[in-house]
Amino acid sequence: MPELPEVETTVQGLRPVLEGQRLASVETRRGDLRHAFPVDLRQRMTGAVVTGLGRRAKYGLIDTDRGDTMIFHLGMSGRWRVDPGELLAHDHLLIDTEVGRRLALNDARRFGFVDLVRTDALDLYPAFAAMGPEPLGPGLTADHLLTALTGRKASIKLMLLDQRIVAGLGNIYVCEALFLARISPRTAAGRISLPRLERLVEAIRAVLLAAIEAGGSSLRDYVRPDGELGYFSKQFAVYGREGELCACGGTVQRYSEGGRSTFWCPKCQR
Repeated sequence: MPELPEVETTVQGLRPVLEGQRLASVETRRGDLRHAFPVDLRQRMTGAVVTGLGRRAKYGLIDTDRGDTMIFHLGMSGRWRVDPGELLAHDHLLIDTEVGRRLALNDARRFGFVDLVRTDALDLYPAFAAMGPEPLGPGLTADHLLTALTGRKASIKLMLLDQRIVAGLGNIYVCEALFLARISPRTAAGRISLPRLERLVEAIRAVLLAAIEAGGSSLRDYVRPDGELGYFSKQFAVYGREGELCACGGTVQRYSEGGRSTFWCPKCQR
């Protein structure tokens, strides 16, 4: 599933095509993806001017001058195609601008979705209402984590995947951040000291920014809107490297927790 860096990369790729542009047409080519398309999507978006694009956790946001925000989630296989030469079977949503640019939302597995809400009510959207702070924003601090994790016996790995603690962190980048911070993913979250949490916050930001710079991680179906692959997967320190040597001389190991594989180095992560 595309994670935060992939969604951020997608938004950055859409921005020069959409921002400031009037939408000439918005067309759905089927009735639904994971959920039904909003019945008034075409009416509310056609003729609107895109005033900005953003991201909340793993959701992309497209704002218009009509006070609406179109929310998109890429699911397992979703991707935007810019100025496609021909339409493909799984291009399910088409957006055309008045200057002749076209965007096609392609989703072969149809686990993604599109929704449309009033911008001033965005914080009340069910998926956003209980979310924690953005990991790249000022709200994620060691003090925030200390408060949120106090008394928690669950592992720090599971707690970082809880969207109520931090918004948008996924399995790949949690593994990499814990490695960079030299913290064992098995450690009880409530037992981690403030100095170690400060190191963890720095590691989370460093890993996410490096992934965004590299265009994300091209696992399975993900590609950027320009059709290029993301290359952060070539920089993985532990993820997907079970049995390989760590830089410290230890061996990367894997275990399963909460239905996900965790990769770590027992020698340098304590």
